[in-house]
Amino acid sequence: MNNYFTLENGVKIPAIGFGTWQIPEGEVAYNSVLAALKAGYRHLDTAMVYGNEKSVGKALKDSGIKREEVYVTTKLSANIKGYQEALDEFEKSLANLGLEYLDLYLIHNVKPWGIESDGYDYMDANIASWRAFEKLYEEGKIRSIGVSNFLPGHLDILTKNTKIKPMVNQIRVHPEHIPTENIRYCQENGILVEAYSPLATGKILQSKKYADIAAKHGKSAAQILIRWSYQLGLLPLPKSITESRIIENLNIFDFEISSEDMKNIGEIE
Repeated sequence: MNNYFTLENGVKIPAIGFGTWQIPEGEVAYNSVLAALKAGYRHLDTAMVYGNEKSVGKALKDSGIKREEVYVTTKLSANIKGYQEALDEFEKSLANLGLEYLDLYLIHNVKPWGIESDGYDYMDANIASWRAFEKLYEEGKIRSIGVSNFLPGHLDILTKNTKIKPMVNQIRVHPEHIPTENIRYCQENGILVEAYSPLATGKILQSKKYADIAAKHGKSAAQILIRWSYQLGLLPLPKSITESRIIENLNIFDFEISSEDMKNIGEIE
């Protein structure tokens, strides 16, 4: 069983990441990340806007695990756009995490948070940010670069106006929300899709459909949903602050969901 995905630049990325969205800075984030690392996670996903980078970095340091064994992702805040602005924000994240380099840096969103339509598409500003990402990548300060919440049209513009194609697009994916066009575009263009909220923040775990499939394998509904993402070729980023669930969510590599059940859960059409 391959527990890694390989990005287009040859960098290996652990096939499940520990998500830290909505985990508050301080003791909760610190203990959750420490528990995840103890359980065997070697891929941590945070963001400047989550406000917990310092706790993530401290937990990594205190875990005693070698830095090179853990793949660390953070994100440029959606409200920060521009070349120098991106360089400055990167340094802030690096300082928060207490690291000398990042494994993956993402533009968090196409537009600043809270803006749906203001007559400006922000792509010129994203291109400027991306050129800063390219500089940091070429200097070896970031091993991989990508985006989050970008649609195919955004990816097209970015790719045509810059040197390095995004290696990752982190988007919301779970069986009740399957953005088929975006997933297909990424998979056809060598961009790894990371699936955030693979458990729909817990809202769909009580569904009888998933419970019945889980019972066949002696697994939980959460494990089925995470495994479903993985079998689709997506990289799931489950989040929990409960140690038993943190451990459970990683334990999805010893079984396989049948093609029939995969279709029943949900398909990329």
